Amino acid sequence: MARILIAGINYAPECISTGKYTSEMAQWLASRGHEVRVVTAAPYYPEWKVWPGYRRWWYQRETIAGVQVIRCPFWVPAHPNGLTRLLHLASFGLTSLPILLASAFWRPQLAVNIEPTKASAVGVWLCGLLSGARTWLHIQDFELDAALDLGIVKAGPLRRGAIAMERWLSRRFDRVSTISLKMRDRLASKGVAPDRQVLFPNWVDVDAIRELDGPSPYRRELGIADEAVVALYSGNMGQKQGLELLGEAAHALSSSANLHFVFGGDGPARKPLEAVCAGLPNVHFLDLQPSERLSEWLGLADIHLLPQRADVADLVMPSKLTGMLASGRVTLATAHPGTGVALALADSGVVVPPGQPQFFVDALSELASDATRRRRLGDAARRQALETLSLDAILTGFERELSTLIGLPDTAAEVTNVISQDSV
Repeated sequence: MARILIAGINYAPECISTGKYTSEMAQWLASRGHEVRVVTAAPYYPEWKVWPGYRRWWYQRETIAGVQVIRCPFWVPAHPNGLTRLLHLASFGLTSLPILLASAFWRPQLAVNIEPTKASAVGVWLCGLLSGARTWLHIQDFELDAALDLGIVKAGPLRRGAIAMERWLSRRFDRVSTISLKMRDRLASKGVAPDRQVLFPNWVDVDAIRELDGPSPYRRELGIADEAVVALYSGNMGQKQGLELLGEAAHALSSSANLHFVFGGDGPARKPLEAVCAGLPNVHFLDLQPSERLSEWLGLADIHLLPQRADVADLVMPSKLTGMLASGRVTLATAHPGTGVALALADSGVVVPPGQPQFFVDALSELASDATRRRRLGDAARRQALETLSLDAILTGFERELSTLIGLPDTAAEVTNVISQDSV
């Protein structure tokens, strides 16, 4: 068994996005007998507020599901923008540094950094250098590329230096993984040698997220008839999602009495979306829902909505997609042909070009009126989740790869090495 250090700004009890996958990975490894330490921050996402009961300005230790968790103080901006986001991430990089350096005395065999954020990657690399641990950088999204391409950060003359620094740091890690084939292809531009690149896709607990046998209880709670069609958006409401498209679709289809929009989640783009949809009787807003109701929540959808800005198509792979597929419901997404999302939904969803609101509206209207097509694509989505996205299969592949990297006997079961397969 191995001693594994993981650094990432998001962790349980956060139950969406990067925090969900980092937590499940750490807890799965601990359940396999590995000794796992996580260096993270207090939960704050997606509300951008530190959750009650957690310290903002001092270190805190706890144990969650067999994982030793050290939470570092950090700054959370009330109104995140380009500059304040940078300061926010830098504060975690700064306060996590002494803990990561001290962790060298804990003698980890593997030190992992989860991006976002790369602010802690220097500390992870130094910990590996001091302790002799092998190092692994896992990229959930290319945060620097997304920030620059979306205009979240105006780097100006510093852009070239920031890219060079990222390239230098990425080359220091023994393994660099990411979650889709298209994103893995991008690693070469970061200077990562092919023999260090790993495809490590996100997964889903196909036992925890199941197809519902009947109507979701959320329909009664929201006053939505069982025969009505529900178009559901669930998750973070930020700049990368292109949520203005949802408001346009809700207005364009407001006369469709049998179609309801449910928007669940939080983030800086929620209030503008609420303002756009004010007064529309078929639009419902909810906060993030408890993880124990995830099947009921995802099963509320007849159609999952996955808008995405064109300029981040291969910088991120939406982590929510795995659960959407497992729910056995069709997904309507915006993406260009050949991108990660388009490939993932080739047989189980409908994909229209981004930046074309009428295409999205037309596709949604057609799906809403065609129950047979929704059922066919939903069944394909569930099969895809069962065959390619199993939590145990993907994490078993990761365990085999880390065992090889640090020179341990192969502790993984004799299963197909899913970590290198073509999947979401």
